[in-house]
Amino acid sequence: MKFNLADVFETVVDAVPERVLLSYEGTSYTYQRMDELTTQVAHMFAAHGYGLDDHVALFLKNSVEHVTSLIGLIKVRAVPINVNYRYTDAELEYIFDNSDSKAIVVELPEHQQAVARLLPKLPLVRSVFVIGDVDPALTQAVEQADVEIVDFAEHTQNSTERDFEPRTGEEHYVLYTGGTTGYPKGVVWRHDDFFRKPISGGNPYGDARADLDEIAREVKNFPSIAPLVAAPLMHGAASYLLFTFIALGGRLILERDFDAKKIIENIPRDQTQIILIVGDAMGIPLVEEMERQKDTTDMSSLFSVTSGGAIWSKHVRDRMLAVKPDMMLRDNFGASESGNDGEIMMDSDGNLSVPPTEKMMVVDERFNQITEPNEPGYIARVGNVPLGYYKDEEKSARTFPTLPDGRRISVLGDMGYLTEDKHIVFQGRGSQCINSGGEKVYAEEVEAALHSHPAISDALVVPVPDERYGQRVGAVASLREGAPEPSLDEVQEHCRETLAGYKVPRSIVFVDEVKRTPAGKADYKWAKSAAAPV
Repeated sequence: MKFNLADVFETVVDAVPERVLLSYEGTSYTYQRMDELTTQVAHMFAAHGYGLDDHVALFLKNSVEHVTSLIGLIKVRAVPINVNYRYTDAELEYIFDNSDSKAIVVELPEHQQAVARLLPKLPLVRSVFVIGDVDPALTQAVEQADVEIVDFAEHTQNSTERDFEPRTGEEHYVLYTGGTTGYPKGVVWRHDDFFRKPISGGNPYGDARADLDEIAREVKNFPSIAPLVAAPLMHGAASYLLFTFIALGGRLILERDFDAKKIIENIPRDQTQIILIVGDAMGIPLVEEMERQKDTTDMSSLFSVTSGGAIWSKHVRDRMLAVKPDMMLRDNFGASESGNDGEIMMDSDGNLSVPPTEKMMVVDERFNQITEPNEPGYIARVGNVPLGYYKDEEKSARTFPTLPDGRRISVLGDMGYLTEDKHIVFQGRGSQCINSGGEKVYAEEVEAALHSHPAISDALVVPVPDERYGQRVGAVASLREGAPEPSLDEVQEHCRETLAGYKVPRSIVFVDEVKRTPAGKADYKWAKSAAAPV
């Protein structure tokens, strides 16, 4: 059968209605209550003319309404569009326009003001759903455009009956990914592919579920696991986790913002079992709080920290285990364009690899499979991959080619090679590869070494122009609170403990804060500017 995400959600609701689905800043909502709310929200969208294939932008921070909007839209077969709430007006205009969004859901006054400024440039937008009070700037803007303002609270007047049209699993789920450079791209998933890959067939701990009956049967026997999403819901990893644990009947813990201090303090209150982070950007402040609170906060319920979407260095993991040795650390390999590719392992030297799998292989530039060990190439994902990028046939053909045997693959620029025992070693993202005199240096590897320096809180590595070698390795870093600024010689000496000489940074610039997206993704464009010689 083909799975639809709303059908999966409703199946779990009917199986375990009294379980808690969401704990938001201390308030809990059962599966039954969330089904009622999301059904009312779905009817609200339908009443204003939104349904099959309509794109609706969610310009929201984490909230209960963010969750109900997301699920409400897929109930009526509409397509939620995730929006990075820290985008500039130019980036927001691009994503609203590129996504063909017909409506926008918004909350904060400053976000409403941004929408107000952009409405004259967005002829497709017919409705703005506002959570809370309407900002005067938005009221004034809609008076000059053929756009309605809808009070989001209107949903409470709607029915809780699931009188929706049948779903097929062919519906689309679009996930905009900003990556590290350029404007965001809309990754178009079919619901069925989304279920089978990003959310692991409804069961990341074993065999994929065969049908809705199996989901209903198994979820009753599966313990209610409580993961906390440290990333914002507009990030791919967060939405993957939301739907993964819904399929398992789990309890999602959500905070408004990423606040490492609150996350650790609230472990006893929420009985947090798993924390999902995005690499070192979240891992470093989190482990610092674990160290500060190890004697004052009961962390006994926490049994795992899981990362995805960015580099998670061995040094940060070791510090976490020093605080809580019995904890399981898991590093997921994946992307918006591929979903969950499985766990990536780290050896004693810090090399990252995945065990042999039918879901991944290494290919050359012409997409021919590489079978010889130690021959570098591109890591390709095989099987349930996205249909492509929204409205970009050229990039779609380049990223999601079809092999001669009919298999579809996803090639994202991750570089790697096979070992003798067929493990795939991850080298780094090709787009962040620095070519220094013919030697290739992958930024992530150097960043991991820098993160292990006792004085450095965060760091990004970028190419810096060099007359002799073309490019040299440059770094931009921030300091831990109270730490003295180390000299370049000291940083280089530290890096040489784990890196070959040609990979060691030749320059480093210290800044107050290393800029990243709200989801912890690197801002390499900013880093290149900050690292450039004056």
